[in-house]
Amino acid sequence: MAEPVKVLFVCLGNICRSPSAEGVFRALVEQAGLAEKIDIDSCGTGHWHIGKRPDARAQEAARRRGIDISGLRARQFSPGDLDSFDYVLAMDHQNLADIKDVWRQNGGTRPALFLEYGSSKHDEVPDPYYGGADGFEVVLDLIHQAGEGLLADIRGRLT
Repeated sequence: MAEPVKVLFVCLGNICRSPSAEGVFRALVEQAGLAEKIDIDSCGTGHWHIGKRPDARAQEAARRRGIDISGLRARQFSPGDLDSFDYVLAMDHQNLADIKDVWRQNGGTRPALFLEYGSSKHDEVPDPYYGGADGFEVVLDLIHQAGEGLLADIRGRLT
C-alpha cells in the first residue's frame, strides 16, 4: 500500500482554528472512506498552548456538528513538519508568512493558505478567539467548504 497523504493544518496557538480544521477534515475523510489513505494533524506557530486541549468554545461548536476534537492537544510547528507533510496549510497570511520563512531556509513542502481550496470570498480563516460563539460557527463553515475542496485535490493525487 502506498504511503498515506499527510495533511497539516497550522494556526497561531493550535487551540481554535487548526484543531477545528483537523476535526472537520478527519470527519470528511472518514465519510469518504479514505481514513487509511490520509493522515491529518494540526499545530500552531506559537508555543503558548502546547499540550492544551482545544478552546472550549471550539470544542462545543464542533460537537454541535457531531465532531469531537476534545482529544486533540496543541503542539508547536517544527521545521521538520515541512519534510513530513504533503500539505502544510495555514489559516491566515501571518502564519503562512512565518512558515514560509522557515521553508525558505529549510525547503520541504511549500506551505499554502488553507482557504485556497475553498470557493468563498475569504482567503483567511478568521481567528475567533477574542470574539463570540458565532465566530466559531463561521470558522467551521469556512473549514468545511475548503475541506471539501482539499479532499477533491487529494483524491486526484490518490488515483
